[in-house]
Amino acid sequence: MSVEPVKVTVVFYSATGNVTALARQIAESAEKLGAEVRLRRAAELAPQAAIDSNPAWAANVAAISDIPEATADDVVWADAVLMGSPTRYGNIASQLKQFIDTLGPQWFQGLLARKVYSGFAAASGKHGGNESTILALYNTFHHFGGIVVSAGYDGEALAANASPYGVSHWNGYDIDETTLAAAAAQTQRVVETAAALKAGRAALAA
Repeated sequence: MSVEPVKVTVVFYSATGNVTALARQIAESAEKLGAEVRLRRAAELAPQAAIDSNPAWAANVAAISDIPEATADDVVWADAVLMGSPTRYGNIASQLKQFIDTLGPQWFQGLLARKVYSGFAAASGKHGGNESTILALYNTFHHFGGIVVSAGYDGEALAANASPYGVSHWNGYDIDETTLAAAAAQTQRVVETAAALKAGRAALAA
């Protein structure tokens, strides 16, 4: 019995680039595991004046301009969805939340259920709200009817990041190799879980 590759969508919002780096690492890791991958960004909602006031923000907007904006179809298409956000007062950034809020019609039709979901985040301070941001994402995934796969402490890479809910970055500067390795390990957990579910469902249907 042949099972198609796992389809993975990575949806993220990033202002100054830290979540972008995590999202790219996750997408690349999923591809290396044999998954079909869509890397998508949430649309920027901030006024241009605010973006231009922060050089790092403006640079990131330019750097990700070639990444397509996320659509509902990107989530419906996927077997597994990973979403990432910087923390905003311990919660999801409004740009990603706005995208999530557009998914009501697909949720109502049951098109978001039974998929694997996972989250990741970044903050500028060690206790800046990464855990609550990821847990807020998981509240949404539970409402979708999704199967949440957290990072846990599954192996050295994830234990080193010490963020069991989902990989997170906290110092506001360039992401180090420890965090990138954890992002790859979390991706492996997600892809392997989605692959097992996909194979099991195919076997039951045979």
